[in-house]
Amino acid sequence: MLVFLMIFGVGQTVAQHKSKPNIILCMADDQGWGDMGYNGHPVLKTPNFDSMARSGLRFDHFYAAAPVCSPTRGSVLTGRHPNRFGVFSWGGLLRPQEITVAEALKTAGYVTGHFGKWHLGPVRSGSPINPGNSGFDSWFSSPNFYNNNPILSREGIAVQTQGEGSMVTADAAIEFIRAQTGNNQPFLAVVWFGSPHNPYAAIEQDLQLYAGQEEKLRNYYGEITAMDRAFGKLRQELKTLKIDKNTILLFCSDNGGVKGFSATGGRGNKGQIYEGGLRVPAMLEWPDQIPKPRVTNIPFNTSDIYPTLLEITGVKMKDQPPLDGISFVPLLKGTMKSRTQPMGFWQYPGGGINEGSSAVLMAALLKEQQAGITTIDSAGLHLDAGVITRKYAESSLPGHAAWLDWPYKLHRINSKNEVKFELYNLEVDPEEKDDLSARHSKITKSMKSLMETWQKSVIFSLNGGDYR
Repeated sequence: MLVFLMIFGVGQTVAQHKSKPNIILCMADDQGWGDMGYNGHPVLKTPNFDSMARSGLRFDHFYAAAPVCSPTRGSVLTGRHPNRFGVFSWGGLLRPQEITVAEALKTAGYVTGHFGKWHLGPVRSGSPINPGNSGFDSWFSSPNFYNNNPILSREGIAVQTQGEGSMVTADAAIEFIRAQTGNNQPFLAVVWFGSPHNPYAAIEQDLQLYAGQEEKLRNYYGEITAMDRAFGKLRQELKTLKIDKNTILLFCSDNGGVKGFSATGGRGNKGQIYEGGLRVPAMLEWPDQIPKPRVTNIPFNTSDIYPTLLEITGVKMKDQPPLDGISFVPLLKGTMKSRTQPMGFWQYPGGGINEGSSAVLMAALLKEQQAGITTIDSAGLHLDAGVITRKYAESSLPGHAAWLDWPYKLHRINSKNEVKFELYNLEVDPEEKDDLSARHSKITKSMKSLMETWQKSVIFSLNGGDYR
């Protein structure tokens, strides 16, 4: 209805919908833009993703807020660029001061659940930044990526599971969805798969599909096909429960593809601010509001999810800190012709935080529980996650940043105190090969000014300026 509001004269707005939509946010781990059958991959089999791409709203220029996992996940939860709250790279810790989409939707009566990869802090009881203390009523979570037969944390209790990793996650989400449907409760389910993250370990039935491929590629492709199957089961369950019409189902990846394995969406790969590190597959299904398939080339990113969901549900949060994302409700209504504000990216050289693999961390928690150990080193809980001890200067703005104002994308690369700029027209040069910065000096100068103003606002937030 909403998509064709202007065409067919349907007078109902999102806020006036007869009941609150259920919301499911799914995310892959390291899946490149081209790692989809519907995006033309010559080998991969992704029938369920392809089916959704044909029936819903397909985003052809959707971006992760960052080229690595934890920052992007933080952007989904907050609608803010992750540098604002100090999640520069993998393993970064979500500040408790941040308002999450789970906390926001709870004020509108939503029951909230998190399933799968967390990677924004511990999944132990007592941590201020576990999923439960970040707004999730139910959680069955892993501290990082995971493979088959994972040990997951059910609200702080380690549980040994059996099965292919993506299916274990989908089944946990389905159990939650059935319970809320039975209670006639609107829900938010965040389903963050651990695939296809290295080390790749596909099960036999999926390996057989890719006979003849190099062994690592067989496992990589097999993990994606297994995730596709798990996603398909989740999607089918919505139809079985007869809640699919008024359920928002969104899928994307957390960053661009991995070098040597993925079909990326442009130059570069995971870990880089170029298109290959940021552009990801994305699609949204909501049959009540998107009755016919659509494709959009308007650029959006993961920071846009939070403001969109708040507008749809009519939620306004007190003391909401500045957002970097914008609502794409006008796109759903069919009234949006272009993005209303640029988007910024910034890979600040803060480095990742390695606290061990999920397998090791969760095995340790399970062993402690079996031994009856109830106290652990409080450092492992990150009780000080919200304490801001460092002040960052605005003077140097280090690292690699980019400013996307379609179709132009300006790169600001600060390396060894030497700053250089690159300008590309993505509409005609999606591979970012033809640097226009010298030829289009006025565009470069204007975009440079806007980008650096934005970067300084990010530093203000990073230093705690947004918290009252």
